[in-house]
Amino acid sequence: MNSNETRAAITLALVYVLRMLGLFMVIPVLAIAAVEYPDYSPLLVGLAIGGYGLTQAILQIPMGVLSDKWGRKPVIYLGLSFFIIGSVVAATADSMLMLTLGRVLQGAGAIAGAVMALASDVTRESQRAKVMAIIGVSIGFSFYLALLLGPAIAGSYGVQGIFWITAILTLCCLPLIHFGVKAPGRLEPAGDTLPQLSQLKSLFSHSSLWRLNISVLVVHLLITCFFVQVPGLLIAQEFQLGEHWKIYTPILIISVFILVLLMRVGKHLPTSVSFLLSLGLMALAFALFLLPTLNWQIICVAGILFFAGFNYMEAHMPAMVSSIAPAGRKGSAMGIYASHQFFGAFAGGLLSGLLLQQFGQQQSLIACIAIVAVCMLIVLGLSDQQKVKRLSLKLPSSFIGSTLMTKQVSKRLLELNGLLELVYEAKDNAFYLKVDSKGFELHLAKQVIADYAKKM
Repeated sequence: MNSNETRAAITLALVYVLRMLGLFMVIPVLAIAAVEYPDYSPLLVGLAIGGYGLTQAILQIPMGVLSDKWGRKPVIYLGLSFFIIGSVVAATADSMLMLTLGRVLQGAGAIAGAVMALASDVTRESQRAKVMAIIGVSIGFSFYLALLLGPAIAGSYGVQGIFWITAILTLCCLPLIHFGVKAPGRLEPAGDTLPQLSQLKSLFSHSSLWRLNISVLVVHLLITCFFVQVPGLLIAQEFQLGEHWKIYTPILIISVFILVLLMRVGKHLPTSVSFLLSLGLMALAFALFLLPTLNWQIICVAGILFFAGFNYMEAHMPAMVSSIAPAGRKGSAMGIYASHQFFGAFAGGLLSGLLLQQFGQQQSLIACIAIVAVCMLIVLGLSDQQKVKRLSLKLPSSFIGSTLMTKQVSKRLLELNGLLELVYEAKDNAFYLKVDSKGFELHLAKQVIADYAKKM
C-alpha cells in the first residue's frame, strides 16, 4: 500500500474501533447497572441493549445511498453527530426509557456502509482487500476490548461514565476523518456498485443470500440474549460488575484457540456442516445455563463454547456474502446483510427482555436453543463458497446510449474463460464482472472493448 492508503486504512480502522467501543462497552453491563433506574424492567433492559440495532438496520442502506449523493465524509460526519448526541442523552438519562432513547439515537449513526465506501474510494483495487481486512480486524478487536473495558469502567464510574467516554471518543473521530483521509483522486473502479434500492427485491429472495441473512440475524440475536443473561449469572456467583472482566478474559482467549481449530477443520468440511457445528456449540452453551447447579467454571465453559461458534460464523458469513452476491451487486448484498445483522441485535434484546419479564430465565434459554435449531435447518441449504474476484470495466463515452453495441460486447465478454457473471450499468456506463480469481485474463476483456470502440 502507498502512504495515502496506509493512512486511510489506519484512520478508518481507528474510527471503527472508537465508535464500536461505544456501542459494545455497555452490552455486558446494562443488565446489572439498569437496576438503579426507577423504571427498571427486563423488557427495557433488552431494548436498551439491542435498541441501537433497530435504527442501524433501518438506516444502513439509506445512509449508504445518501453517501452517493452527498459524498462520503458529510454522511460520516452526520452519523457521528447522531452517535455523539445519543451518547450524551444516555449519559444524562435518569430513566431506562431515556437511556433506551439514547441507544436508539446512537444507532442512527449508521455509517458502516459509508465508511466502507470511502475505504474503496481511496484505495486501488489491488490493495483494497488489505484495507478491508485491516478494518475488519479492528471491528473484532473493538468487540473483545469492549467486553473487558466495559465492566471495569462501569465498576468505577457507572454506566453513565461509559456513555461520557463514548461521546468523547466519537468526537475524536471527526478530525480523524477530516485530516486522516484524503479526498480520492482518479482511482480504479471498486468492482461493484454501491447499495441501490432497485436491487433489493431480487437479493432478498436469492436462494443462498437469504439463508446467510437469516443466519447473521440469529447469531446477533443470540449474542444479545447472551449478555442479557450472563451478567446476572455472574452476580449470582458473587462476581461484582467490576470483576466480570476476569471471567470474560479467559473466555475470549480460549475461544480464539478453538476458533483456529474450527477453521482448520472447516477447510475439509462442507460449509453447511461447519455452520451446523458452530451453531451446535452455541446451543450447547445455552443448554449449560439450564443445569440445576451453576458455578463460575460452568459459566466460563459455556462462554467459551458460545464465542467459539459465534466467532466462526461471524468470520465466515461476510466472505460468503461477498462470494455469492451477483456481479455488480455486492454493495447492495452487504447492505442487506448488515441490516439483518443489526436487526438481530434489536430482536435479541426485545425477545430476551419479553421472555424474562413474562416467563423467566429458564424459558428464555429454551427459546434461544429452539431458535438455534431453526437456524440449523436453514443453513442446511447453503452451498460451498467459491473464490471469485470482482472487477469493473469503464466503457468509452461513445458507448453511451448504444444498447445494441453494449449487448454485442456483453455477448463477446461472456465467451471469455473464467467470466462467471456480467452486469451492465447504464448510469455508470460500465460493466461489472464476477470472475474466477485464477482463470480470468483481464487484458482480454479490455481488448474486446477496445476492438468494438474502434468500430464506433
